Amino acid sequence: MTAKKKKKTLSPSEKSNREILRFTYVIVFLFLCMIGYEGFFLSQKRDEIINNTYNSRLDSFADRVIRGDILSSDGQVLAQTQQQEDGTELRSYPYGDLFAHVIGYSSMGKTGLEAQGNFYMLSSHINLMEQVMREFSGQKNPGDDLYTTLDLELQKTASDALGDRKGAVVVMEPDTGRILAMVSKPAYDPNQVQNQWDSLRTDSESRLLNRATQGVYPPGSTFKIITLLEFMREYPEEYRNFHYDCNGVLEQGDYTIQCYHKTAHGSQNLEEAFANSCNGAFAAIGMMLDQKKLSGTTRELLYDQNLPVPLSYSKSVFTEAAQDDTWQILLTAIGQGKTQITPMHSAMITAAIANGGTLMKPYLMDHVVNAAGETVKAFTPEAYGNLMTASEAEALGTMMRAVVTEGTGSKLKNDQYTVAGKTGSAEFETGKETHAWFTGYAPAENPQLAVSVIVEEGGSGGAAAAPIARAVFDNWFSRNK
Repeated sequence: MTAKKKKKTLSPSEKSNREILRFTYVIVFLFLCMIGYEGFFLSQKRDEIINNTYNSRLDSFADRVIRGDILSSDGQVLAQTQQQEDGTELRSYPYGDLFAHVIGYSSMGKTGLEAQGNFYMLSSHINLMEQVMREFSGQKNPGDDLYTTLDLELQKTASDALGDRKGAVVVMEPDTGRILAMVSKPAYDPNQVQNQWDSLRTDSESRLLNRATQGVYPPGSTFKIITLLEFMREYPEEYRNFHYDCNGVLEQGDYTIQCYHKTAHGSQNLEEAFANSCNGAFAAIGMMLDQKKLSGTTRELLYDQNLPVPLSYSKSVFTEAAQDDTWQILLTAIGQGKTQITPMHSAMITAAIANGGTLMKPYLMDHVVNAAGETVKAFTPEAYGNLMTASEAEALGTMMRAVVTEGTGSKLKNDQYTVAGKTGSAEFETGKETHAWFTGYAPAENPQLAVSVIVEEGGSGGAAAAPIARAVFDNWFSRNK
């Protein structure tokens, strides 16, 4: 018979000590969690929380700091605080409406980079002793200056090329995400915002709206990039053998789809149909696609998703067509119907294609310097993720190259550099001219720039939007040979 071990009975004092020890462990654990979160906050979330527009304490920084300047990538002042004779401060914008939407304003609330970089410009990193002396003498400390990624020459070129027409131009580096230019028209003079506030708020032309990030438009034939991608995914072997005979009009049951101006493209393989932007061919492809899978692909390309965009933006919209809704399937495949996209989002998809399928997060703030010219913070490129595979991006790039060499983007064909892109003409209201689109990148073999252009009621994308992109590319490559 085995003897049983007698269970030890704890004394009241021992029980009390054990409970105290458990309680101590819990307190230590919670304290360590709090220290860990504090470290995470200071390293990752501090600037984001402090710079939040709902943080009313941030404005109090202006009581002891003179708001810093905003500068272009080459050091040209885009926004600055000027001391007036009566002791007040006035925010001025030397280039008037040229950078209106991307730089923003700070007089009636804050928008654009004035909002995004608010915390940095209201911080001062001058010598500590100098700060103390200034505060004792009742003087404000100079705020840090914000250098942007914006290229003054590209901004001027894009603005001049768009002219007096309504629309937007976005220029970014595919391999970094740096936004080099962002134009939206019609614009406003940020120097006059306070004086013109009532008229700007009720303006019928929506001059305060940043059309580059907040304007949503039907993508027209630029959506054929996505239709093509889905076709490649669903028919990885068969898509190369696609053929379509175009007589200018596709009749599908009771419905009719016309090519632009009823142009009859004749016998078309897939590359030719894409290059010539054949609506009939792509409407026929649309009928071959699984609409749920197409919807999934659009979500992967960030339709109906939050975008990693530094400014206020509108989400692009894709509405899945029912598999038996022939009319919506036909329209959706050619970028009409209920689909909507912003020029910024269009540029991001294009940049991802140019970058082998990887989207880099777009950014506008390059670095922050103090009054002594010392860099106190630098912003670096960051990958968002893969929107498609490298092989898919390469295949799309080949098709987009043919648009310029053989198709509707011929105005970008030249001997100095190569371009890959897609034009679009988007119907939006019966009786009105179509919106004109172009989205593309150059050089095709080693992309440096991705450009997205929309001209409201501009007509043909090849005739109205492509020359604007051409002007941007010409300016860039003339200075960066």
